[in-house]
Amino acid sequence: MIPAAADPDLQIAIDGALARIRERAVELGPAFGALADAITRAAHGGKRLRPALVTTSYDAFRTDDANASAALSVAAAFELLHTAFVVHDDVIDHDTMRRGVPNVGGEFRLRARDGGAGAEGAALLGDAAAILAGDILLHEAFRLVAMAHTDDATRDRLLTLLDDAILVSAAGELADVENSVATRHPSRGATLDTAFNKTAVYSFRAPMQAGALLGGADAEALRVLGDAAGRLGLAFQLVDDLIGAFGTTQQTGRDSGPDLRENKRTPLVALARESAAGRVDEALALARTGPVAVREAQSVLESSGARERMVALICETLEAVRAASDEPALPDRAGDLLRTLADGIEGRVP
Repeated sequence: MIPAAADPDLQIAIDGALARIRERAVELGPAFGALADAITRAAHGGKRLRPALVTTSYDAFRTDDANASAALSVAAAFELLHTAFVVHDDVIDHDTMRRGVPNVGGEFRLRARDGGAGAEGAALLGDAAAILAGDILLHEAFRLVAMAHTDDATRDRLLTLLDDAILVSAAGELADVENSVATRHPSRGATLDTAFNKTAVYSFRAPMQAGALLGGADAEALRVLGDAAGRLGLAFQLVDDLIGAFGTTQQTGRDSGPDLRENKRTPLVALARESAAGRVDEALALARTGPVAVREAQSVLESSGARERMVALICETLEAVRAASDEPALPDRAGDLLRTLADGIEGRVP
């Protein structure tokens, strides 16, 4: 099972960072105070996967509690980093709702309308607020790592991990958007690279390596762990792609097949187009018209063999993780963690 972070000390670390933002914001005017409140709401909820990976990886490597406080700060930083990406992603996707309620941009659209603005002005304020909220969260994530109670050399390495996570994820997001608007469909390899960059580094590799680093892992252990964690992140995203195409309403939080209705160019679609490009393109073009067309698109993807091949790719990727879990560079607890994560991801396959 994939771990979830329910540690009250972690919640205190996250709440402390959000409280600092609010304390500064109220001094800078009512609009900025409202933005801080919206940021706080955006940062609550969710499974807290990334901070859990920091703390569980730290526990898997540590021999004492010397960096316990730093581990909580870094874990909180990865949660705020995730929130920043989610807030910015909603702007990119023109979404104004999340989990059934207005997101940051949605809240400020309503605020603008309450102030008498028209649709264009409301959209402008909503997008501006969401972009600024994400910027503030990114800053706070960096601040938490920079202020972590650890030695200077470890702090520098942590900042390098965070820097890499942000840059690689931004590259993946840009490639994803470019793939969606290009007239030429991306290759399977291009979509796999995009999936890896969007998710694997900031969601798995960086938080797990950060926790291990604080726990005292040496260079070889960090290398082995980083490679395995990257594979976990890729498999996690590929499972998400399957859920987006074939998952139940309970799994997606929306009607079945949201990725098909949005005609997302995922590795699953790239695999299907290798054997049935014309049929796939036609089915996906119609999928947005309703549930019957979604079911037809699902049938086309199934008959192309793409779903079966995607499941095989996920299983192959996770088997490589399980093999890495036995590497002598890793302590037994780290190997156990990798196997647990691999099993949890495999268990999500729809």
